[in-house]
Amino acid sequence: MDVFSHTLWGYGLFGQKRPWLAMAMGAMPDMISFGAFALLRLVNGDYVPGKPDLEIIPAWCIVLYDLSHSLLISLLVVALVHRLWPGPAFAMLAWPFHIMLDIPFHTRHYFPTKFLYPLNDIFYDGIAWSRPLVWLPNIAGVLLVVGHRLWRRRQAANRAAA
Repeated sequence: MDVFSHTLWGYGLFGQKRPWLAMAMGAMPDMISFGAFALLRLVNGDYVPGKPDLEIIPAWCIVLYDLSHSLLISLLVVALVHRLWPGPAFAMLAWPFHIMLDIPFHTRHYFPTKFLYPLNDIFYDGIAWSRPLVWLPNIAGVLLVVGHRLWRRRQAANRAAA
């Protein structure tokens, strides 16, 4: 799924008290790997928009992708944060939710989501998120959850002003 959708899903579902953290955690798994690679290409002057060919993606980017897209790692980190500092833990659930969205919407051909990494390399060969069958409901879902979040914020602001 695209980083903008993940960001907005994070905000819509987990951004009640810490919207910026929920948005950051929704985007974080992709930004750690693809964002770092895109930044490096931009600095080197060879950035090209769009999906890069697998042949040019360095091994470190793939390892970062696998680490940041591990459901095991994300849940362990969220549980640890919840134990030590419970406040931000709910917003951080945008990270495992990102992974849950990626599992069925990545194919084996391009960055399959190894959700049990590093214990296991298992993945689900899903449907590419860019297909209209997935993309259109994704957009509808994002609009619904973000619209609901904004509506709730407006209600809270109106109650506070009254």
